[in-house]
Amino acid sequence: MPFKKLIDPLKERLKEQGFETPLPFQKLILSKIKSGANLFGIGPVGCGKTTSIIISVINKLNGEAFEDAPRALIFVKDKVAALDLELKFKAFTRGTDLRIYAAYDEYNLELQREDLYLGTDIVIATPKRLNRIFYLNGINLNKLQLFIVDDAEFLFRNSNFAEVARTPESLDKCQYLIFSTKYDVRFDRWRESFMHKSRLIKIG
Repeated sequence: MPFKKLIDPLKERLKEQGFETPLPFQKLILSKIKSGANLFGIGPVGCGKTTSIIISVINKLNGEAFEDAPRALIFVKDKVAALDLELKFKAFTRGTDLRIYAAYDEYNLELQREDLYLGTDIVIATPKRLNRIFYLNGINLNKLQLFIVDDAEFLFRNSNFAEVARTPESLDKCQYLIFSTKYDVRFDRWRESFMHKSRLIKIG
């Protein structure tokens, strides 16, 4: 999908940051994400996976804030990854009114619940912290449109795979996007449970 088909503020931010045409991975995946498909995006570091997430989320939400409940949830491995992705999103959301919030384990839980209550469109979260907030009724996922995991290799350390797999049990219809440098056979469980008819997009 060429960048010219994106919303205007996003096209402007891409141009400012030197993105003139999609990378090969992005050419393969952006239009499929826009179509609503469940996807596993597999490619090496530097192929444009994270930028694909940012572009797709902003474009899918039309660059507009809406009510209070988040419409996109992105799981990341830790605080550093959450804050880094939040910063990258903010570089692309200028000119929109989208609200982004990062929830991670090292921050005060009650303050995070209060912050989320005020409303957000995109939540970037570590698995354990998201589940704690959810089970304390601190976040409403009823409006969720996009469920995403960035750099999904971290899922297979500690109990992250189980923590992330709990969330779809509470969701209605949602689009699932998993990005990783390699496909793990354990992802087959998700294809059988909630990622029905998912496609595998691989490069490199």
